[in-house]
Amino acid sequence: MGSLTVLQVKAATKPGRYVDGEGLMLVVKPGGAKTWQLRIQANGKRRDYGLGSASIVSLADARERAYEMRKQVRAGDDPVALKEAARKIKATVPTFEVAARDLHEERKAGWRNGKHRDQWLSSLEAYAFPAIGSTPVDRVNVADIRDLLASIWLVKPETARRVLQRTVTVLDWAHAKGHRPSEAPVRAVRAGLGRQTKTDSHFLALPHDQVADLMKDLKESDTAGRLALRFLILTAGRSGEVRGAKWSEIDFDKALWTIPAERMKAKREHVVPLSSAALEVLRIALTLRRGGEDVVFPGMKGQPLSDMTLTKVLRVALPGSSWTVHGFRSSFRDWCAECTGYRSEVAESALAHTIPNKVEAAYRRTNYLQLRTTLMADWAVYLGEGPVTAIISPKTT
Repeated sequence: MGSLTVLQVKAATKPGRYVDGEGLMLVVKPGGAKTWQLRIQANGKRRDYGLGSASIVSLADARERAYEMRKQVRAGDDPVALKEAARKIKATVPTFEVAARDLHEERKAGWRNGKHRDQWLSSLEAYAFPAIGSTPVDRVNVADIRDLLASIWLVKPETARRVLQRTVTVLDWAHAKGHRPSEAPVRAVRAGLGRQTKTDSHFLALPHDQVADLMKDLKESDTAGRLALRFLILTAGRSGEVRGAKWSEIDFDKALWTIPAERMKAKREHVVPLSSAALEVLRIALTLRRGGEDVVFPGMKGQPLSDMTLTKVLRVALPGSSWTVHGFRSSFRDWCAECTGYRSEVAESALAHTIPNKVEAAYRRTNYLQLRTTLMADWAVYLGEGPVTAIISPKTT
């Protein structure tokens, strides 16, 4: 404990230094102003540090600040330099709006569809910026995100989901740039929102503009799990369909994968056109084939991989994230809607979705195989997996 008392600090009026102890002193200036000062000697050098005005900083607070500063000096740090560095870091942390616009500017050249470029930013301008636009990006928390989504989560589920995905993208980008200590708290945000009625809305989908980076990571090794996940993403297939895929279902010459009715959710045969990238995955899997086993992506003892295997592969590739394997179907569907000119029924056919309207289903006799072939080739190109010569322009017929 120092030698000064609160009453002595208050009564001190004569200019000079009033020592408290261990280098801490009260300095009274000729004009009557009182400040705290800490004198420390380290490495043979003496240095005085200001701790603030005595009219604002109490005696107890001054002692606490002096204690912390002495600890820093003993650790070999320069308190002034540390304070200045912290100030500079704080000054360089952008607001959420600035971060979003910087990210948009950085990535827009890679978005081929002008409409998507505009919609990506306009959705944040409409819903996110009014709520958190002026908030430093390192201070955006779960409650902030939940509050901005609350009014549209159930009444505009698709819009809300896109706003969430784009908000998450901004925060994850800010984390990668060193502006946030952590990635977006996705799971906690969704926990506080009601369940949407939209099919598969509870399967959290990695934003489609981030899937290409994941694909690069998955190519680092050719395990059955990684190959299966790559194939699942390239074909927009369901986990069970991909894990249960058999070589007898694959036609390399026609580049088709025919899934029998008994393995489909709707109990109808589904023909999947295979892009050159999907075929390449199969060729790699073929080199790993053991004996005459028919399972394309076998686990132990030649049996199909478990659903958890693909989840573990995703968790290793994207540690700490909440994205789901099934969510890649939503990633694909969002890309179709936002970045291409394909009609919705073509995308729905690619996903083997059942048409709820029986009359419409009766009249729709095509499975859009030709269009789906170019659609899947375009998807592979978007993921950085297709040949340069692939058709990538949006289709409108």
